[in-house]
Amino acid sequence: MINSKNKVNSIFFRNIFNLVFSIIFFFCISIKKSEALPHEWVGVPKSEYGEQLWDRKSIKRNEDGSVRVLSKFIPKTKSEITKDILYTMDINCFEKSFRDVDVSIDEANSNFNDLANWQDPNGDKLILGVIGQVCRVEN
Repeated sequence: MINSKNKVNSIFFRNIFNLVFSIIFFFCISIKKSEALPHEWVGVPKSEYGEQLWDRKSIKRNEDGSVRVLSKFIPKTKSEITKDILYTMDINCFEKSFRDVDVSIDEANSNFNDLANWQDPNGDKLILGVIGQVCRVEN
């Protein structure tokens, strides 16, 4: 009788352990997948400084009517100092202006600044390309 009770307890605790382990395992897998959201990068014409891409899946309309989009600059020459840079940009399609509300080298370390100042692209072909394409898609 005691031996069968120990056996039942052993099976019960083993099953509980397996259940808890499985839940933790699948939870961790789902977190990893959510961090790796897919992008649909669209390129603008390259310049002498490099290449600029924007993510078609990241477009969002802000409350003020501007458009928010994730953008990536890939410098023509890469080194330890010059890596791909991610920008979260707000774009005012009416005024053809922009503001970088976040600048980082990876998506995990974002630090948004919604108080950034609006800027004129000053003839920058890469920024003008992003503004033009995003505004055509969004309007």
